[in-house]
Amino acid sequence: MNARAFDPASASIVIVTFNRSHLLSGLLTSIRAMDPKPGRVIVIDNASVDDTTAVVDGFRDSIGTEIVYRRLETNTGGSGGFSEGMRTAYDLGSEWIWLMDDDVEVLPDGLAKMGKWAPRFKSIQGRRYDYDGSEFYWQYRIAERMGIPIPFAPSKFDASGFKEMNSGCFEGMFIHRSIVQRIGLPDPRFFIYWDDQMYGWLASRQTTAVIVDEFVLRRTREIRQWDMGIRHMNASSNAYRYYIMRNRAFIKHYYRTHRVYHPVLFGLGTAATFAKELIRLFFVERTVRGTSNLFRGLRDGGRIGRDRTWQPMPALEGGA
Repeated sequence: MNARAFDPASASIVIVTFNRSHLLSGLLTSIRAMDPKPGRVIVIDNASVDDTTAVVDGFRDSIGTEIVYRRLETNTGGSGGFSEGMRTAYDLGSEWIWLMDDDVEVLPDGLAKMGKWAPRFKSIQGRRYDYDGSEFYWQYRIAERMGIPIPFAPSKFDASGFKEMNSGCFEGMFIHRSIVQRIGLPDPRFFIYWDDQMYGWLASRQTTAVIVDEFVLRRTREIRQWDMGIRHMNASSNAYRYYIMRNRAFIKHYYRTHRVYHPVLFGLGTAATFAKELIRLFFVERTVRGTSNLFRGLRDGGRIGRDRTWQPMPALEGGA
């Protein structure tokens, strides 16, 4: 284990954005107020057509650290954006890579809080406040063979200040380059959904991955929710409904590669995912329209799942 003191300059914040320059501006403003700051901020723009480029340029002289801006030619989704952002940070020599969407802000001491755990762990998830200031509950463990989150895993922390996790969330994942080298880049083929869970699961097979009792982010965008007590269920979209079902095929392929695939249990996980999306439609969005996207995702996922030429993302040069 690397027990060296954490150097904030060794970290890069990677932001993926798409046509939300007002949210990106808020995040960059929060980074400007950070103490300490990261060595660089990498902004991956998924081919926005708003004023994102101008907003980024407007922060270059005032943010207090280097900004690296990459505007992609097409919208590659969150998955493609984080894959490109991870690649950029890795190629620039970053020791630590902190991933986040554009709809959060960083608390001023966020990097210091994450860095406190860096000598002990190499895949770390911090905590987040929701839009209304409440404590956001993130599903940090999955039922592995089913490939789905455990929605009511214990939320309280003991005196250790951390919990082991076997999942991941790109809204705050803090990961060391040595783990990226071993498991490769995030898989852009997911486009959206399940990509970060899969990446966190792969990381947990290489190192002790943890969620720590440190609030480091705050969401800045309000999302319609159904309050279920310990957790919330957010509103979704037709695109999410399609990809959440289609991308089960990618999880299946990764599980086959790592020899943990159990057809019956994984099938139950897929059925539970389908049922959850129906509940989301009925109780959060108050509609029955959109079910066709679930069936379309299942159909296309079935075709992908039968493709025996499919290969997972490779390790990077020198990785295991």
